[in-house]
Amino acid sequence: MTIWMKTWIRNSIRTAMAIAAVVAMAAIMPARAAVDYSNEHLNYEIVYQWGPIWKHAANASLSIKRSGDGYRAMLVGQTRSWADKIYPVRDTLKCTLNSSLHPVRYEKITHEKSYYALDVVEFSYNGSATTGKCTRVRPGKETIHITLHSPDNAYDMLSVFYLLRRMKFDSMAKNAFYKTTIFSGKEKETLAIKYIGQTKVKMRNGTKRDAIHVRFTFTTDNGKLSSHGIDTYLSTDSQHIPLVLVGKLPVGEVKVYYKD
Repeated sequence: MTIWMKTWIRNSIRTAMAIAAVVAMAAIMPARAAVDYSNEHLNYEIVYQWGPIWKHAANASLSIKRSGDGYRAMLVGQTRSWADKIYPVRDTLKCTLNSSLHPVRYEKITHEKSYYALDVVEFSYNGSATTGKCTRVRPGKETIHITLHSPDNAYDMLSVFYLLRRMKFDSMAKNAFYKTTIFSGKEKETLAIKYIGQTKVKMRNGTKRDAIHVRFTFTTDNGKLSSHGIDTYLSTDSQHIPLVLVGKLPVGEVKVYYKD
């Protein structure tokens, strides 16, 4: 049981951290009026489901605040006390954004039991083209430096979250696909977004809320699918808060619920 529990706890946290990777339609879609992200803090509960089995395995928090002319955002995911005894996870994403909410610096800190890793991406721009200077740090191994390029805007796993929330969904065609580029610590990925439309979504407390439904998938630079489709439901108000995220695991699925 311990090996199985370790696997789904680790995968649940990693899938849940994709709440920040709900990708936007980038420059091809018009942004709506700006939303004030000067001081926002959102909390989430991460629940594992396998058939009739439901287990609240971890929590996550997403925050952003003003910093000079730009913003600083952070996403933290951590296992609950019972899961810590099996496989403790502390994963953190940090991002510095400019006034236009484009990334300047991105950090991914992975701390899973005794394993530690750090990925850093420094972004620079030349017109619409984006360059990412990536640094990968693994204890006991040589530090790796990689440079990634995109002819268009590129984002990281956190900055795209805020871009998505600024989109004009009411002007989008249902079932349309849109794409943008993500720089991780080692590679360039394409995220394909399918805007499905408006629906009702069931929250963890049993209530139902109006929501905007989008589905996204990751593919590597060579076109290989690197994730199952992830369904995300955003609030229909001006804040477009992610209400529920559903991701598939090798066994069961993980659900991330917004906690009012």
